[in-house]
Amino acid sequence: MKRLPIGIEDFEKIRQEDYYYVDKTGMIGDIIRNGAEVTLFTRPRRFGKSLNMSMLEQFFSLNGKPELFEGLQIMGEPELCQKYMGQYPVISLSLKGINAVSYETAFKIAVRGINESAAMVDYLEQSERLTKNDKESYRELLKRDMDEAEFYVSLRELSRLLAKHFDKKVIILIDEYDVPLAKAYENGYYDQMIFTMRNFLEQALKTNRNLQFAVLTGCMRISRESIFTGLNNFQVLSISDVGFDEYFGFTDNEVRQLLCYYRQEQSYRSIREWYDGYRFGNVDVYCPWDVLNHCQKLLADPSVQPQNYWINTSSNDVVRRFIEKSDSGMTRQEIEALIAGEEIEKEICQELTYQDMYANIENIWSVLFMTGYLTYHGKPENNRFCLAIPNLEIRNIFTTQIMEYFRKNVQADGKTLKSFCDALEQGDAETVEEILQQYLKKTISIRDTFVQKQMKENFYHGILLGILGIKERWAVSSNRESGDGYSDIVVETENSEKGMILELKYAQDGNLEQACRKALAQTTEVHYAEILEDQGINEILCYGIAFYKKRCMVMCKKQKSTVFMSK
Repeated sequence: MKRLPIGIEDFEKIRQEDYYYVDKTGMIGDIIRNGAEVTLFTRPRRFGKSLNMSMLEQFFSLNGKPELFEGLQIMGEPELCQKYMGQYPVISLSLKGINAVSYETAFKIAVRGINESAAMVDYLEQSERLTKNDKESYRELLKRDMDEAEFYVSLRELSRLLAKHFDKKVIILIDEYDVPLAKAYENGYYDQMIFTMRNFLEQALKTNRNLQFAVLTGCMRISRESIFTGLNNFQVLSISDVGFDEYFGFTDNEVRQLLCYYRQEQSYRSIREWYDGYRFGNVDVYCPWDVLNHCQKLLADPSVQPQNYWINTSSNDVVRRFIEKSDSGMTRQEIEALIAGEEIEKEICQELTYQDMYANIENIWSVLFMTGYLTYHGKPENNRFCLAIPNLEIRNIFTTQIMEYFRKNVQADGKTLKSFCDALEQGDAETVEEILQQYLKKTISIRDTFVQKQMKENFYHGILLGILGIKERWAVSSNRESGDGYSDIVVETENSEKGMILELKYAQDGNLEQACRKALAQTTEVHYAEILEDQGINEILCYGIAFYKKRCMVMCKKQKSTVFMSK
C-alpha cells in the first residue's frame, strides 16, 4: 500500500516515491482562469498550503516534471496543460524558517533564502542574454553580507534576470509570508521586520513588469496598510471566501476514499467527530494533518482512540491568552457556550496587525477564527459570523488551556488551597463542598448539550486533580486499580499517615444527593480502600462527590466508621 505522506510538503517526493496523494491539482486551472496578478491564500496551519505551493511550482516550472501529474485531475484539461505546463521560470521562496530572537539574525536567515534561490539558477552566470552588468547583479544575489537595500530589491532583481534569460515572464511563489512577522512580534523587533517585509514584497510584486503572476500563502491576513500598501493588483482569498475553498484541507469524500483505501472505514465516525468541522467558503473540510496522523496510528493499532495531533505542532498561545483575558462574565459565558457545542455571533475583523492581535478580547475572537480554533456556520452578514468550535480535538485544546489556567490560579491562592486540603484530610465534607463550590464558580465550566456523561465526569476529575496536584507532599493517583475496580482519585498524605478515596459522579438529572450517595456506596461495594489498607494505612476516608453544572455535593465516611454529610 502507498505510504502516508505525514509532514511531507514536497509534491515531487510524494509522487515519485509513491505516497498517497489527495488530488488538489484542480487548483492549477482555477488559478489560471482567475487571472489575478497577485493572490494571497490565508488558511490555518497544517491545511496543505506548502504542498499546494510545491505542486504549483512543479506544474509551471520550466524544470518541472510533467510525469508527476499523470492520472491527476489537471490532466483532464489538455489544452490548458499544453499552454501552461512547464512554460515559466518559477521562483519559489518559503519564509517559514525565518525565526530568530533578534532582527539581525532573522535578516541573515532571510538573506540566506535569497542566496539559495539564486544559487539554484547558476546557469545565469553563463547566459548569453545577460550583460556583464547583469551577471554582476546576479553575483550580488549570492552575497551573504547583503545589506537591507540590496535585500529589498533582491527578489525583483532575480525575476528580472530570469525573465531576460528565458524571454519569459516569471512566476513568484512565497509560502508562509507572515511567519517572519509573527516571530518578530514574539521577540520584540516587529517594527523593523514589518518595514523590511513591506519593502521586500512591494519591490517584487508592485508594478513588476517581469511578473506573470504571484501566489502567497499565510495564516494571518495582515492589514493592507501595514504591509501591502499600494498593491492594487492584489487579491486575498481567506477562510470565508468562496472559491478555491476545496483545495485546502480534505473534503468528506476525500477522507472516505482514504479510509477505504487503507481499509479503516470503521473509524470514519470518530475521525469525523474529532477532525472535521472546519468551513472554508462553502465547503466543510477536515484537517489533513490530523487525518493522516490518525490513519497511520490505525494501521498499527486499529483500536487506537483519536487524540490531539494539532496541539503538538504549536504553542496554542492564542487560546491561552484568550482564556487569561476571559475575566468578564459575558466572555466566560460565551466560552462555556462554545465548549457546550453552541454557536455565538461575533463581528470578525480579518485584517489585523500583529500588534493589534491581543489588544482586546474582540480582536482575539478574530485571531481564533483565522487560525482555525473557531469555525463558522451559515452565511456571514456584514462581517458578523456565527462561530463554533469545529471538533472534539479543538475542544480539548480549549479545555486543556482552561485547566492549566485554573491550576495556576489555585496555586496562586495558597490560603484557600490549604483550607481545602486541611478539610479533606479531616473529613470535613461541609468545608470541602463549600470551597469546591467556590472553585467551580471561578472556572470556566462545561454544559450539558455537547458531551456525554463520562466526558463531563472527566472535566470535574481534572478540576480535583488540578487542586490536589499542587499539594507537593501528597501522593495523588488517578484511575488506580483498587479492590475490584478502578477508583477515580486516591490520595496518600505525607508519610502515608492517612489515605483518601474520591469517587466522582455527574448528576445527569440534577439530583446531587442521589449521585453522591451512589458514589459513596461504590467505594464500599468495590472495596476501593483495600489498596491503601495493603500499604498499612489504617485511617482511610472515602468521599462521594457529585457535580451538576457549577454545583456540587460532598459526602464522606471513615472506612468502617461513621458517615459525615454536608447539609
